[in-house]
Amino acid sequence: MDLGLKDRVYVVTGATRGLGNATARELVADGAKVVLTGRDEKRVADAAAELGPNAVGLAVDNADPGAAARLIAAAREAFGGFDGVLVSVGGPPPGFVADNTDEQWQTAFESVFLGAVRLARAAAAELEAGGVIGFVLSGSVHEPIPGLTISNGLRPGLAGFAKSLSDELGPRGIRVVGLLPARIDTDRVRELDGLSADPEATRAANESRIPLRRYGTPAEFGRTAAFLLSPAASYLTGVMVPVDGGMRHGF
Repeated sequence: MDLGLKDRVYVVTGATRGLGNATARELVADGAKVVLTGRDEKRVADAAAELGPNAVGLAVDNADPGAAARLIAAAREAFGGFDGVLVSVGGPPPGFVADNTDEQWQTAFESVFLGAVRLARAAAAELEAGGVIGFVLSGSVHEPIPGLTISNGLRPGLAGFAKSLSDELGPRGIRVVGLLPARIDTDRVRELDGLSADPEATRAANESRIPLRRYGTPAEFGRTAAFLLSPAASYLTGVMVPVDGGMRHGF
């Protein structure tokens, strides 16, 4: 199936590893051009080099108020266009209600929530019909995840923002989509499993609750994201798509 991605230009944040990197790889593999970001300059440069001439890297922090304008300008300068953005950020620190400090909440809000809002607003001002804004959220949009209190507080709010944005931008032909990963086998998920007394038993218990009985791979997530960002998904907007092997049992 031709997704129509050839020569389309996307910004993908948090793309030096994990879900953002997996999405950038799939986009480039299907002919798109990508500006990828991360906070570490060397990691950004290495990730872009791995993807070849259709990728450039820019070291930015999503919490930086000037990040959005810089990224869109970089896309236009490097590839002559701008067709969409996927906002992916590292997960907030784990912890229960009593564990997380005001500083952790504030830092996470600036990066995970407000940074994503700024990027989406800037993209909305620049995109034309056929453009797309995507958010990497979490299964916590529907059901809180024990030990991830900050994420549980911020992700559902971003989903609400994305739904509002889809209503506002729909008449202009701009789509807004969200992806809700659960147990994808990334460094982040392995780190969370490692916080338990028995990481292997924790993983086995998690797998037992997934109908497919395994964690997803980053590539599986990346392919789903690439489809949702592509013209092939032109009639999908305002949706929150679980990428979870069936872990969410509700409708």
